[in-house]
Amino acid sequence: MGAGERVPDEGTVFLSVNDSDKPAAVELGRQLSELNFHLIGTQGTAAALDEAGISCQAIYKVNEGRPNLVDYVKNNEVDLVINTPLGRDSRFDERAIRMAALQYNIPCITTLAAAEAMVRGILAMSEESFEVCSVQEWHQEALPPA
Repeated sequence: MGAGERVPDEGTVFLSVNDSDKPAAVELGRQLSELNFHLIGTQGTAAALDEAGISCQAIYKVNEGRPNLVDYVKNNEVDLVINTPLGRDSRFDERAIRMAALQYNIPCITTLAAAEAMVRGILAMSEESFEVCSVQEWHQEALPPA
């Protein structure tokens, strides 16, 4: 938030993670589901979440057909993107996903560490209200009047 990134507190989260990230994605999905987010994901990620008892609507990868994530983004149906691509095969989707998220001002997280931090931030926002101030504002209050 301090860097100007919008942090959603409701809506739809798209999850697409590489196979090695799926166990951690299950926990992220569980936390997001408990925060009342609707989850959508690619076939493999949605299957991993469903297998763990977490509801996730499966959608196509960009190169598989339509509707895919880019369509959902253009229709303002996605509030957060979590995508951890790996390897040459995911480059086409990765580029299309990032471009759509950037164009439509949707936060796009590409590492598990950042996704976990985002979810912790969303959880903190749900538990307590707070105000974000710039560093200059903090220091201005600490300085004696001129």
